[in-house]
Amino acid sequence: AITMPIGKISKEDEDLIACSKDALYYAIENIKVGMRFKELSYLLENFILDRGYIPLRDFCGHGIGKKPHEEPNIPNYLEGKPKQGPKIKNGMVFCLEPMICQKSSQPVVWDDKWSVVSEDGLNSSHYEHTVAIIDNKAVILTEA
Repeated sequence: AITMPIGKISKEDEDLIACSKDALYYAIENIKVGMRFKELSYLLENFILDRGYIPLRDFCGHGIGKKPHEEPNIPNYLEGKPKQGPKIKNGMVFCLEPMICQKSSQPVVWDDKWSVVSEDGLNSSHYEHTVAIIDNKAVILTEA
């Protein structure tokens, strides 16, 4: 998933979109075998907050395998302590998907059960890639 602007957009919206994309690549570049997924969540959260945005709650990155959404869940914000939970290992495949909002972190799902907007109605942005951990580094599987 990526956020694609339609028509001319404001500088504020360009910055919002750039932040979600940059957060994704920042996280991917900093993945290390042996780090915990919560450390990755912590990196994402700090990247997003440092730029003045808020990570969306209730939606997150995730493992992927026989099913499109598997454990572990990988929030875009820290839940608990960074040094807890499962570690990243060679051979793992997972999705990272920073979803960020201008102010409210609470999502609202529309009646179509697919569309998600921020509670305050302000703009949000979403970028996603699937990565595999091969030879101790993250390899992007979904980049064209």
